Amino acid sequence: MKITVLGTGYLGATHAASMAEMGFEVLGVDVDPAKVDALSRGELPFHEPGLGELLRKHVDTGCLRFTTSYEEAGAFGDVHFVGVGTPQRAGSFAADMRYVDAAVGSIAAAATKDCVIAGKSTVPVGSARRLADLARASARDGVDVSLVWNPEFLREGYAVEDTLTPDRMVLGAEDAAAEAVMRRVYARQLEAGVPLIVTDFETAELVKVAANAFLATKISFINALSELTEAVGGDIRTLADAIGLDERIGRKFLNAGVGFGGGCLPKDIRALRARAAELGVEQSVRFLAEVDDINVRRRGHTVDTVTQMLGGSVVGKQVAVLGAAFKPDSDDVRDSPALDIAARLHSIGAEVAVYDPKANANAAKRYPRLDYVDSLEAAVTGAEVVVLLTEWAEFKTMTPEQLHPLVAVPQILDGRNVLDPERWSAAGFSYRALGRRATV
Repeated sequence: MKITVLGTGYLGATHAASMAEMGFEVLGVDVDPAKVDALSRGELPFHEPGLGELLRKHVDTGCLRFTTSYEEAGAFGDVHFVGVGTPQRAGSFAADMRYVDAAVGSIAAAATKDCVIAGKSTVPVGSARRLADLARASARDGVDVSLVWNPEFLREGYAVEDTLTPDRMVLGAEDAAAEAVMRRVYARQLEAGVPLIVTDFETAELVKVAANAFLATKISFINALSELTEAVGGDIRTLADAIGLDERIGRKFLNAGVGFGGGCLPKDIRALRARAAELGVEQSVRFLAEVDDINVRRRGHTVDTVTQMLGGSVVGKQVAVLGAAFKPDSDDVRDSPALDIAARLHSIGAEVAVYDPKANANAAKRYPRLDYVDSLEAAVTGAEVVVLLTEWAEFKTMTPEQLHPLVAVPQILDGRNVLDPERWSAAGFSYRALGRRATV
Protein backbone atom coordinates (compact mmCIF):
# COMPACT_ATOMS: atom_id res chain seq x y z
CA MET A 1 0.00 0.00 0.00
CA LYS A 2 0.98 3.59 -0.60
CA ILE A 3 0.27 6.29 1.95
CA THR A 4 -0.47 9.99 1.65
CA VAL A 5 -0.59 12.43 4.54
CA LEU A 6 -2.66 15.57 3.97
CA GLY A 7 -1.25 18.49 5.94
CA THR A 8 2.43 18.62 6.87
CA GLY A 9 2.36 20.58 10.11
CA TYR A 10 3.42 19.04 13.41
CA LEU A 11 1.03 16.09 13.21
CA GLY A 12 1.32 15.49 9.48
CA ALA A 13 5.10 15.71 9.21
CA THR A 14 5.50 13.36 12.16
CA HIS A 15 3.04 10.86 10.76
CA ALA A 16 4.52 10.98 7.26
CA ALA A 17 8.09 10.35 8.45
CA SER A 18 6.93 7.62 10.82
CA MET A 19 4.95 5.85 8.10
CA ALA A 20 8.08 5.88 5.93
CA GLU A 21 10.02 4.40 8.87
CA MET A 22 7.41 1.62 8.97
CA GLY A 23 8.27 0.69 5.38
CA PHE A 24 5.64 2.50 3.32
CA GLU A 25 6.07 4.77 0.35
CA VAL A 26 4.67 8.08 1.57
CA LEU A 27 3.60 11.28 -0.15
CA GLY A 28 3.02 14.35 2.04
CA VAL A 29 0.60 16.96 0.72
CA ASP A 30 0.38 20.62 1.69
CA VAL A 31 -1.04 23.75 0.07
CA ASP A 32 2.01 25.79 1.18
CA PRO A 33 4.71 25.54 -1.53
CA ALA A 34 7.42 26.93 0.76
CA LYS A 35 6.72 24.26 3.36
CA VAL A 36 6.73 21.53 0.72
CA ASP A 37 10.05 22.77 -0.66
CA ALA A 38 11.65 22.84 2.80
CA LEU A 39 10.44 19.36 3.69
CA SER A 40 11.58 18.05 0.32
CA ARG A 41 15.08 19.25 1.26
CA GLY A 42 14.81 17.42 4.57
CA GLU A 43 14.36 20.64 6.54
CA LEU A 44 11.95 20.46 9.48
CA PRO A 45 10.26 23.82 10.22
CA PHE A 46 9.85 23.11 13.95
CA HIS A 47 11.70 21.33 16.74
CA GLU A 48 10.79 17.78 17.68
CA PRO A 49 13.42 15.38 19.05
CA GLY A 50 14.36 12.68 16.54
CA LEU A 51 11.98 13.81 13.81
CA GLY A 52 14.49 15.81 11.77
CA GLU A 53 16.77 12.81 11.46
CA LEU A 54 13.86 10.57 10.46
CA LEU A 55 12.68 13.08 7.86
CA ARG A 56 16.12 13.41 6.25
CA LYS A 57 16.66 9.65 6.28
CA HIS A 58 13.54 8.88 4.27
CA VAL A 59 13.71 11.91 1.98
CA ASP A 60 17.19 10.70 1.05
CA THR A 61 16.00 7.14 0.37
CA GLY A 62 13.10 8.42 -1.75
CA CYS A 63 10.50 6.68 0.40
CA LEU A 64 9.15 10.05 1.52
CA ARG A 65 8.20 12.83 -0.92
CA PHE A 66 6.13 15.98 -0.71
CA THR A 67 3.81 17.76 -3.13
CA THR A 68 1.19 20.48 -3.39
CA SER A 69 -0.87 18.42 -5.84
CA TYR A 70 -4.01 16.64 -4.70
CA GLU A 71 -4.23 15.12 -8.17
CA GLU A 72 -0.85 13.48 -7.67
CA ALA A 73 -1.90 12.29 -4.23
CA GLY A 74 -5.21 10.93 -5.52
CA ALA A 75 -3.45 8.79 -8.12
CA PHE A 76 -0.75 7.68 -5.66
CA GLY A 77 -2.40 6.77 -2.36
CA ASP A 78 -4.32 3.76 -1.11
CA VAL A 79 -4.74 5.30 2.35
CA HIS A 80 -4.98 9.06 2.83
CA PHE A 81 -4.34 10.33 6.36
CA VAL A 82 -5.86 13.72 7.15
CA GLY A 83 -3.70 15.69 9.59
CA VAL A 84 -4.66 19.31 8.92
CA GLY A 85 -5.35 21.73 11.75
CA THR A 86 -8.62 22.53 13.50
CA PRO A 87 -7.84 25.88 15.13
CA GLN A 88 -10.23 27.73 17.39
CA ARG A 89 -12.70 29.62 15.24
CA ALA A 90 -12.36 33.41 15.41
CA GLY A 91 -14.88 34.88 17.84
CA SER A 92 -15.91 31.47 19.14
CA PHE A 93 -14.70 28.51 21.20
CA ALA A 94 -15.71 26.15 18.37
CA ALA A 95 -13.23 24.36 16.11
CA ASP A 96 -12.71 25.68 12.60
CA MET A 97 -13.40 22.74 10.27
CA ARG A 98 -12.70 24.46 6.95
CA TYR A 99 -9.31 22.84 6.44
CA VAL A 100 -10.49 19.33 7.26
CA ASP A 101 -13.52 19.70 5.01
CA ALA A 102 -11.34 20.96 2.17
CA ALA A 103 -8.80 18.16 2.57
CA VAL A 104 -11.43 15.39 2.63
CA GLY A 105 -13.41 16.80 -0.26
CA SER A 106 -10.31 17.43 -2.37
CA ILE A 107 -8.71 14.02 -1.91
CA ALA A 108 -12.00 12.19 -2.46
CA ALA A 109 -12.51 14.08 -5.73
CA ALA A 110 -8.91 13.45 -6.81
CA ALA A 111 -8.80 9.72 -5.99
CA THR A 112 -8.51 7.57 -9.11
CA LYS A 113 -8.73 4.23 -7.30
CA ASP A 114 -10.56 2.75 -4.31
CA CYS A 115 -9.07 4.13 -1.10
CA VAL A 116 -9.52 4.80 2.59
CA ILE A 117 -9.46 8.28 4.11
CA ALA A 118 -8.23 8.09 7.71
CA GLY A 119 -8.96 11.18 9.80
CA LYS A 120 -6.40 12.02 12.47
CA SER A 121 -7.29 15.65 13.13
CA THR A 122 -9.08 16.47 16.38
CA VAL A 123 -12.65 17.33 15.37
CA PRO A 124 -16.00 18.02 17.03
CA VAL A 125 -18.02 14.88 17.63
CA GLY A 126 -20.34 14.24 14.71
CA SER A 127 -17.85 15.44 12.09
CA ALA A 128 -16.75 12.01 10.83
CA ARG A 129 -20.23 10.93 9.81
CA ARG A 130 -20.68 14.18 7.89
CA LEU A 131 -17.23 13.84 6.31
CA ALA A 132 -17.99 10.28 5.24
CA ASP A 133 -21.00 11.60 3.33
CA LEU A 134 -18.86 14.37 1.85
CA ALA A 135 -16.24 11.87 0.68
CA ARG A 136 -18.81 9.63 -1.00
CA ALA A 137 -20.49 12.60 -2.68
CA SER A 138 -17.16 13.97 -3.95
CA ALA A 139 -15.75 10.69 -5.28
CA ARG A 140 -15.62 9.92 -8.99
CA ASP A 141 -18.01 7.40 -10.48
CA GLY A 142 -16.73 3.88 -9.95
CA VAL A 143 -14.27 4.87 -7.19
CA ASP A 144 -15.07 3.61 -3.68
CA VAL A 145 -13.90 6.03 -0.97
CA SER A 146 -14.35 4.90 2.65
CA LEU A 147 -13.67 6.93 5.76
CA VAL A 148 -12.37 5.87 9.17
CA TRP A 149 -11.47 7.94 12.20
CA ASN A 150 -8.08 7.30 13.77
CA PRO A 151 -7.31 9.99 16.39
CA GLU A 152 -3.73 10.90 17.25
CA PHE A 153 -2.33 10.91 20.78
CA LEU A 154 1.00 12.64 20.25
CA ARG A 155 2.90 14.28 23.07
CA GLU A 156 5.17 17.07 21.91
CA GLY A 157 8.71 15.99 22.65
CA TYR A 158 7.78 12.31 22.20
CA ALA A 159 5.89 12.41 18.91
CA VAL A 160 7.99 9.89 16.98
CA GLU A 161 7.88 7.40 19.86
CA ASP A 162 4.13 7.90 20.24
CA THR A 163 3.57 7.18 16.54
CA LEU A 164 5.84 4.16 16.22
CA THR A 165 5.12 2.61 19.65
CA PRO A 166 1.81 4.06 20.89
CA ASP A 167 0.23 3.02 24.17
CA ARG A 168 -3.10 2.45 22.40
CA MET A 169 -4.79 2.89 19.05
CA VAL A 170 -8.39 3.83 18.39
CA LEU A 171 -10.23 3.29 15.13
CA GLY A 172 -13.71 4.51 14.32
CA ALA A 173 -14.76 2.25 11.47
CA GLU A 174 -18.16 1.28 10.16
CA ASP A 175 -16.91 -0.59 7.09
CA ALA A 176 -15.27 -4.00 7.56
CA ALA A 177 -13.09 -3.63 4.47
CA ALA A 178 -11.78 -0.25 5.60
CA GLU A 179 -11.03 -1.66 9.05
CA ALA A 180 -9.08 -4.50 7.43
CA VAL A 181 -7.01 -2.00 5.45
CA MET A 182 -6.13 -0.07 8.61
CA ARG A 183 -5.15 -3.27 10.40
CA ARG A 184 -2.68 -3.89 7.55
CA VAL A 185 -1.30 -0.35 7.90
CA TYR A 186 -0.72 -0.84 11.61
CA ALA A 187 0.32 -4.50 11.46
CA ARG A 188 3.70 -3.70 13.05
CA GLN A 189 2.12 -2.11 16.13
CA LEU A 190 -0.60 -4.74 16.44
CA GLU A 191 1.95 -7.57 16.24
CA ALA A 192 3.87 -5.84 19.04
CA GLY A 193 0.77 -6.03 21.25
CA VAL A 194 -0.44 -2.43 21.09
CA PRO A 195 -4.12 -2.42 22.16
CA LEU A 196 -6.55 -1.55 19.36
CA ILE A 197 -10.03 -0.31 20.15
CA VAL A 198 -12.43 -0.43 17.20
CA THR A 199 -15.59 1.57 17.73
CA ASP A 200 -18.10 3.86 16.06
CA PHE A 201 -17.25 7.26 14.61
CA GLU A 202 -18.60 9.28 17.51
CA THR A 203 -16.74 7.42 20.25
CA ALA A 204 -13.49 7.59 18.29
CA GLU A 205 -13.88 11.34 17.85
CA LEU A 206 -14.52 11.82 21.56
CA VAL A 207 -11.53 9.81 22.80
CA LYS A 208 -8.92 12.49 22.07
CA VAL A 209 -10.88 15.44 23.46
CA ALA A 210 -11.99 13.39 26.48
CA ALA A 211 -8.38 12.50 27.26
CA ASN A 212 -7.26 16.11 26.93
CA ALA A 213 -10.17 17.36 29.02
CA PHE A 214 -9.29 14.87 31.77
CA LEU A 215 -5.61 15.85 31.76
CA ALA A 216 -6.50 19.55 31.81
CA THR A 217 -8.85 18.93 34.74
CA LYS A 218 -6.15 17.08 36.66
CA ILE A 219 -3.65 19.89 36.12
CA SER A 220 -6.13 22.59 37.12
CA PHE A 221 -7.17 20.55 40.17
CA ILE A 222 -3.65 20.48 41.58
CA ASN A 223 -3.14 24.13 40.70
CA ALA A 224 -6.33 25.06 42.53
CA LEU A 225 -5.09 23.14 45.58
CA SER A 226 -1.75 24.91 45.31
CA GLU A 227 -3.53 28.22 45.91
CA LEU A 228 -4.73 26.77 49.19
CA THR A 229 -1.38 25.29 50.27
CA GLU A 230 0.34 28.55 49.44
CA ALA A 231 -2.17 30.51 51.53
CA VAL A 232 -1.76 28.27 54.60
CA GLY A 233 1.96 27.55 54.31
CA GLY A 234 1.64 23.97 53.10
CA ASP A 235 3.63 22.14 50.41
CA ILE A 236 1.87 21.25 47.17
CA ARG A 237 4.56 18.79 46.06
CA THR A 238 4.19 16.72 49.21
CA LEU A 239 0.42 16.86 48.87
CA ALA A 240 0.67 15.70 45.25
CA ASP A 241 3.03 12.88 46.22
CA ALA A 242 0.64 11.71 48.93
CA ILE A 243 -2.53 11.64 46.84
CA GLY A 244 -0.61 10.35 43.81
CA LEU A 245 0.23 7.15 45.68
CA ASP A 246 -3.46 6.29 45.48
CA GLU A 247 -3.56 4.08 42.39
CA ARG A 248 -6.98 5.45 41.54
CA ILE A 249 -5.42 8.91 41.16
CA GLY A 250 -1.78 8.45 40.12
CA ARG A 251 1.04 10.98 40.30
CA LYS A 252 1.29 11.97 36.65
CA PHE A 253 -0.03 15.43 35.72
CA LEU A 254 -0.15 16.47 39.38
CA ASN A 255 2.72 18.93 39.07
CA ALA A 256 1.54 22.35 40.25
CA GLY A 257 2.87 25.32 38.36
CA VAL A 258 1.93 28.03 35.92
CA GLY A 259 -0.58 25.86 34.07
CA PHE A 260 -0.97 24.18 30.72
CA GLY A 261 -0.75 25.62 27.23
CA GLY A 262 0.08 24.56 23.69
CA GLY A 263 -2.04 23.96 20.66
CA CYS A 264 -4.18 21.12 22.06
CA LEU A 265 -5.41 21.24 25.66
CA PRO A 266 -6.74 24.84 25.78
CA LYS A 267 -8.28 24.61 22.30
CA ASP A 268 -9.75 21.15 22.80
CA ILE A 269 -11.52 21.84 26.10
CA ARG A 270 -13.04 24.99 24.63
CA ALA A 271 -14.13 23.17 21.48
CA LEU A 272 -15.71 20.43 23.60
CA ARG A 273 -17.67 23.03 25.55
CA ALA A 274 -18.83 24.62 22.30
CA ARG A 275 -19.90 21.32 20.80
CA ALA A 276 -21.73 20.30 23.97
CA ALA A 277 -23.65 23.59 23.83
CA GLU A 278 -24.59 22.92 20.19
CA LEU A 279 -25.92 19.52 21.25
CA GLY A 280 -27.89 21.02 24.16
CA VAL A 281 -25.86 19.30 26.88
CA GLU A 282 -23.61 22.18 27.93
CA GLN A 283 -24.29 21.52 31.63
CA SER A 284 -22.49 18.18 31.37
CA VAL A 285 -19.15 19.90 30.77
CA ARG A 286 -19.76 23.15 32.66
CA PHE A 287 -16.86 22.28 34.97
CA LEU A 288 -14.46 22.78 32.04
CA ALA A 289 -15.11 26.52 32.20
CA GLU A 290 -13.61 26.56 35.69
CA VAL A 291 -10.76 24.31 34.55
CA ASP A 292 -9.96 26.91 31.91
CA ASP A 293 -10.36 29.81 34.35
CA ILE A 294 -8.05 28.22 36.94
CA ASN A 295 -5.45 27.69 34.25
CA VAL A 296 -5.51 31.29 33.05
CA ARG A 297 -5.58 32.57 36.64
CA ARG A 298 -2.21 30.92 37.29
CA ARG A 299 -0.57 33.37 34.94
CA GLY A 300 -1.90 36.40 36.77
CA HIS A 301 -0.94 34.85 40.09
CA THR A 302 2.62 34.33 38.85
CA VAL A 303 2.87 37.98 37.78
CA ASP A 304 1.54 39.05 41.19
CA THR A 305 4.12 36.86 42.94
CA VAL A 306 6.98 38.36 40.92
CA THR A 307 5.65 41.82 41.75
CA GLN A 308 5.65 41.00 45.47
CA MET A 309 9.21 39.69 45.25
CA LEU A 310 10.25 43.00 43.69
CA GLY A 311 8.77 45.07 46.51
CA GLY A 312 5.38 45.85 44.99
CA SER A 313 6.39 47.17 41.57
CA VAL A 314 8.20 45.72 38.57
CA VAL A 315 8.73 49.06 36.83
CA GLY A 316 12.30 49.30 35.62
CA LYS A 317 13.27 46.03 37.34
CA GLN A 318 15.38 43.40 35.58
CA VAL A 319 13.52 40.09 35.29
CA ALA A 320 15.05 36.93 33.83
CA VAL A 321 12.42 34.64 32.31
CA LEU A 322 13.64 31.10 31.71
CA GLY A 323 11.47 29.45 29.09
CA ALA A 324 9.14 30.57 26.31
CA ALA A 325 7.81 27.24 24.95
CA PHE A 326 4.70 25.81 26.60
CA LYS A 327 6.67 22.68 27.53
CA PRO A 328 10.26 21.43 27.29
CA ASP A 329 11.65 19.67 24.19
CA SER A 330 9.42 21.81 21.99
CA ASP A 331 9.59 25.18 20.25
CA ASP A 332 5.79 25.56 20.36
CA VAL A 333 4.71 28.87 21.91
CA ARG A 334 0.99 28.59 21.16
CA ASP A 335 -0.94 29.66 24.27
CA SER A 336 2.30 29.32 26.24
CA PRO A 337 1.98 30.30 29.91
CA ALA A 338 5.68 31.19 29.98
CA LEU A 339 5.50 33.60 27.08
CA ASP A 340 2.22 35.11 28.29
CA ILE A 341 3.72 35.77 31.73
CA ALA A 342 6.82 37.34 30.19
CA ALA A 343 4.64 39.61 28.04
CA ARG A 344 2.48 40.60 31.02
CA LEU A 345 5.54 41.52 33.08
CA HIS A 346 6.86 43.62 30.21
CA SER A 347 3.48 45.32 29.78
CA ILE A 348 3.56 46.58 33.39
CA GLY A 349 7.06 47.99 33.14
CA ALA A 350 9.58 45.22 33.78
CA GLU A 351 12.77 44.87 31.76
CA VAL A 352 12.40 41.24 30.69
CA ALA A 353 15.18 39.04 29.29
CA VAL A 354 13.84 35.76 27.87
CA TYR A 355 15.88 32.67 27.18
CA ASP A 356 14.56 29.41 25.76
CA PRO A 357 16.84 26.73 24.28
CA LYS A 358 14.63 26.26 21.20
CA ALA A 359 11.66 28.64 21.18
CA ASN A 360 13.20 32.14 21.11
CA ALA A 361 12.63 32.62 17.38
CA ASN A 362 8.97 31.60 17.53
CA ALA A 363 8.43 33.67 20.66
CA ALA A 364 9.94 36.74 19.01
CA LYS A 365 7.40 36.46 16.19
CA ARG A 366 4.58 36.69 18.73
CA TYR A 367 6.07 39.24 21.16
CA PRO A 368 8.88 41.08 19.35
CA ARG A 369 9.25 43.75 22.04
CA LEU A 370 10.71 41.36 24.60
CA ASP A 371 14.49 41.02 24.88
CA TYR A 372 15.51 37.53 23.76
CA VAL A 373 18.98 36.32 24.70
CA ASP A 374 20.88 33.23 23.60
CA SER A 375 22.08 31.76 26.89
CA LEU A 376 21.09 31.17 30.49
CA GLU A 377 24.00 33.33 31.64
CA ALA A 378 22.92 36.25 29.47
CA ALA A 379 19.36 36.03 30.79
CA VAL A 380 20.24 36.08 34.50
CA THR A 381 23.08 38.62 34.42
CA GLY A 382 21.90 41.65 36.37
CA ALA A 383 18.51 40.11 37.16
CA GLU A 384 16.66 41.19 40.27
CA VAL A 385 14.54 38.05 40.09
CA VAL A 386 14.86 34.85 38.07
CA VAL A 387 11.56 33.26 36.97
CA LEU A 388 11.66 29.62 35.82
CA LEU A 389 8.63 28.99 33.62
CA THR A 390 9.46 26.05 31.31
CA GLU A 391 11.11 22.98 32.83
CA TRP A 392 13.89 22.44 30.33
CA ALA A 393 16.62 20.10 31.59
CA GLU A 394 19.08 23.00 31.43
CA PHE A 395 17.00 24.90 33.98
CA LYS A 396 16.22 21.92 36.20
CA THR A 397 19.94 21.18 36.55
CA MET A 398 21.24 24.74 36.95
CA THR A 399 22.74 25.48 40.35
CA PRO A 400 22.57 28.45 42.71
CA GLU A 401 26.36 28.59 42.65
CA GLN A 402 26.17 29.03 38.88
CA LEU A 403 23.71 31.94 39.10
CA HIS A 404 24.76 33.73 42.29
CA PRO A 405 27.74 35.62 40.82
CA LEU A 406 25.63 36.83 37.88
CA VAL A 407 22.35 38.06 39.39
CA ALA A 408 21.90 41.48 40.95
CA VAL A 409 19.55 40.15 43.62
CA PRO A 410 19.59 36.44 44.58
CA GLN A 411 15.93 35.52 44.37
CA ILE A 412 14.14 32.98 42.22
CA LEU A 413 10.55 31.99 41.50
CA ASP A 414 10.27 28.32 40.59
CA GLY A 415 7.13 28.34 38.46
CA ARG A 416 7.34 24.60 37.79
CA ASN A 417 8.33 23.27 41.22
CA VAL A 418 11.40 21.49 39.86
CA LEU A 419 14.22 22.93 42.01
CA ASP A 420 15.42 21.95 45.49
CA PRO A 421 14.32 24.79 47.81
CA GLU A 422 16.73 23.80 50.58
CA ARG A 423 19.73 23.92 48.29
CA TRP A 424 18.80 27.28 46.82
CA SER A 425 18.00 28.77 50.22
CA ALA A 426 21.25 27.47 51.71
CA ALA A 427 23.14 29.17 48.89
CA GLY A 428 21.64 32.53 49.80
CA PHE A 429 18.71 32.74 47.42
CA SER A 430 15.24 33.86 48.39
CA TYR A 431 13.25 30.96 46.94
CA ARG A 432 9.57 31.04 46.01
CA ALA A 433 7.50 28.35 44.33
CA LEU A 434 3.82 28.22 43.49
CA GLY A 435 2.02 26.25 46.17
CA ARG A 436 4.90 26.19 48.68
CA ARG A 437 5.94 28.42 51.54
CA ALA A 438 8.59 31.01 50.77
CA THR A 439 12.15 30.51 52.02
CA VAL A 440 14.63 33.30 52.61
